[in-house]
Amino acid sequence: MKVVIVGGGAGGISTASNIRKLDEEIEITVLTRDNKVSYSPCAIPYVLSDKIHSFDDIVMRSVDDYNAKNIEVLLETEVTAVDSKAKNITYVKDGVETVLDYDKLVLATGGSPFVPPMKGVDLNGVFKIRTLDDGKQVKDWAENCESALVTGAGLIGIEIAYAFKQMGLKVTLCEMLPQIVPRSLDPDMARIITDYLISEGIDVVLGQPITELKGEEGNVKTAVFEDGSEADADMVILATGVRAELGLARMAGCDIGRWAILVNDRMATSVPDVFAVGDCVESYSAILRSNTVSQLGTTAVRQAKTVAQTICGKRSRFNPVLNSMVSKVGKLEFGAVGLTRSFAQQNSIKAVVEKVEALTRARYYPNAKPMNVKVICDADGTIIGCQIIAEERVAERIDTMTLAITQELTCFELSNMEFAYAPPVSMVTDPLVLAVEEVSKKFNY
Repeated sequence: MKVVIVGGGAGGISTASNIRKLDEEIEITVLTRDNKVSYSPCAIPYVLSDKIHSFDDIVMRSVDDYNAKNIEVLLETEVTAVDSKAKNITYVKDGVETVLDYDKLVLATGGSPFVPPMKGVDLNGVFKIRTLDDGKQVKDWAENCESALVTGAGLIGIEIAYAFKQMGLKVTLCEMLPQIVPRSLDPDMARIITDYLISEGIDVVLGQPITELKGEEGNVKTAVFEDGSEADADMVILATGVRAELGLARMAGCDIGRWAILVNDRMATSVPDVFAVGDCVESYSAILRSNTVSQLGTTAVRQAKTVAQTICGKRSRFNPVLNSMVSKVGKLEFGAVGLTRSFAQQNSIKAVVEKVEALTRARYYPNAKPMNVKVICDADGTIIGCQIIAEERVAERIDTMTLAITQELTCFELSNMEFAYAPPVSMVTDPLVLAVEEVSKKFNY
């Protein structure tokens, strides 16, 4: 069997690795535009801030490593055509066009950075960060800058803004919506992160889209906002999200949904023997019971396991998503899973909400830190969302709430569950329990 995988990001290269774990005989070819494979784009902000000292440190495998596993990886290769009836693709490498047959095709084409419609985006010093080379160019340019502006206050935008501050730059973080991280946090929780960023010396501009970037001698120098105000910007980062790359999927004849490629729970498209994973596909929301996008590395890796098992004849199923996330900016960790109150209300779900402030350790134990926990339930008390902010131990509690939401637990059921305790790592009543106890009071259990 010949398996061809288009895309060498988390979804594509993980698919190849998982197939090889299951079957030593399948022929596997991975084609990618990139000049590196198996690296972590999520780590780029931490290289910029020198938490990780080199871009080489975030490259986990080389082409030679994959060749040793009998996985062929073609770098700097552009796939130009897909013929799903003839079951072949056409690619160009080093100026030479080649046709490659397949038995199974996996599209892991990812997404392209969205470029906002504004004047000046073609100036020197305006960057998108998607690849390792993007990160290197940004770091080189930043070394000769005094100021930087990041537009788009999602996770990557916040992380890059903080990294620039660590580099000693004057930093502006702007978001056209009235809050940061709007998909994962409610305004009251987002405000905690915003206040922290401001306390660290980052200028945060909310509710003001950029209308123009101005330059001098071809280099960006200033950003102009909708209200006419301006911000210094020797460099600009467009962290405004990604859009699924769908060209090859359309060429293959795959059904396309509202945002991306439609797949079933085995990652199969509408075209026989064509599969898709990662940022280019739609996922199924566990709460809304409808399609959504889940452009997270963790989602791509899980989908890769599913498609590998499917191709190898194993029984597998990709579960609906909750879009659990966690990030760390400076000393502050924040995470979320499920729906925000705002998003629940937008989807006609009556949200019952409670927020508590607890501690990360027993109150008498040294260095106990505040922990803000917000729990969102539906009208029946079933937990549908959680947001947590603290200086430590956020990720494991988000994972706990991911499991609780997956199992459709009510706030009352979770409040009566057993949690581990020791003074250095938790309060005797865990912060999660305190939060669900409070929201339980709003129901007649």
